[in-house]
Amino acid sequence: MAIPVRRRPLDPGIRLTIRGRTVRLRALRRPPSGLLWLLSILGPGLVAANAGNDAGGIATYASAGAKYGYDLLWVILIITLSLAVVQEMAARLGAATGRGLLDLVRERFGIGWALFAVAVVLLANMSVTVTEFLGIRAALELFGISPWVSVPLAAAGLWWLVVRGSYRPVEKVFVAMTLVFLAYPAAAVLAHPDWGEVARRTVLPTVHGDSDFLLLLVATVGTTVSAYQPLFQQSAVVERRSLGRYYGPERWDVYVGAAFSQLVAWFIIVATAATLHLAGATDINTAGEAAEALAPVAGQYARVLFAVGILGASLLAGAVLPLATAYSVSEAFGFRKGVNLDFRRAPIFVGLFTVLLVFGALVALFPGLPVWALLIAIQVLNGLLLPVVLVFLILLLNDRRLVGDLANGHVSNLLAWLTAIVLAVLSALLLGSSALQAAGLNLFGASG
Repeated sequence: MAIPVRRRPLDPGIRLTIRGRTVRLRALRRPPSGLLWLLSILGPGLVAANAGNDAGGIATYASAGAKYGYDLLWVILIITLSLAVVQEMAARLGAATGRGLLDLVRERFGIGWALFAVAVVLLANMSVTVTEFLGIRAALELFGISPWVSVPLAAAGLWWLVVRGSYRPVEKVFVAMTLVFLAYPAAAVLAHPDWGEVARRTVLPTVHGDSDFLLLLVATVGTTVSAYQPLFQQSAVVERRSLGRYYGPERWDVYVGAAFSQLVAWFIIVATAATLHLAGATDINTAGEAAEALAPVAGQYARVLFAVGILGASLLAGAVLPLATAYSVSEAFGFRKGVNLDFRRAPIFVGLFTVLLVFGALVALFPGLPVWALLIAIQVLNGLLLPVVLVFLILLLNDRRLVGDLANGHVSNLLAWLTAIVLAVLSALLLGSSALQAAGLNLFGASG
């Protein structure tokens, strides 16, 4: 005896008859709301902001916590606002024009400025890409994995992900990679900080008069807002095809990304302040040294969490930096670009991305690399480019013929120019201190 099976009736939708042919249009599903909506819009803003928490950024935050405890936590609040302002402008310009920044710079300000930006982007990002592979090497060496295995595998994996993938899946992988930063809140909890003191130092500024404190303050701000972040942000928004009339979700993506990335930085300072600072381990120069120093103080779990964070951060930035560079160079010269394109259709874009990965991996494999000289070069180049990028963003976003209703208003201009001036001054201080330190002098006088 056959048992009747109840079938779910099909949604009749809407029937249209066109030239004697009937077509059924199904009813659209309800769009996500609440948390699901927020998760669905996360993309370039979250990725670009968190790429700034790379191995160099982690080393800077760890050094701040180890040397001065909770005294630099208040800086994170200011950095969050600056980062959000810069990234939001880049996203808005991309959504309004459908074009990358250097494409617009070449058209509006001439090929000379575009060539200057390309030269600095290439040199700076090549150097930073090397430091990302150094971060991958250091993180996996903590687990006993040889750099001759870890570095080539990492480079090959990142190349395959980007070159063989398409934009949306690659973006989702990048977003998923940001989850590794949750290791730092866990490390902070394991450190058992005085949360009352943490809260007080976060809202009440503490300033020391010695040169080391001023240098760390400048470096903490400078390592957070880098020139490649707005370049990648704008290019990724364009590739995501976020048109101006749909710009609202992109703004939320930027704000969530800035808040999350700086919350991670805040937890790194808390974790190292509660452990390394109290233990007197203040001489921290790299992220790997911070992870090693945590083991005898906070235990192996804290060390492992810190190392996992370094690995994830370096992998994310190791992909984003070459991508931002390939986008920028292709835009400046009008070459075809995009993760959706293969080498045959976008040879310059794919070729440059590949060369940067290979260069970063090869240089990171050589022992005895002069990392300090490399970091000084990065600071100098980024200090040259960042103020220029910010001024270009502001000028372009005040051209209503170009961006229409998405132009800067009075409040946006005030915040933007204030951010540009502060970051320019801090970049100049970092430039000056790096140059003088290389010459054996000190910009701020003797340290106390």
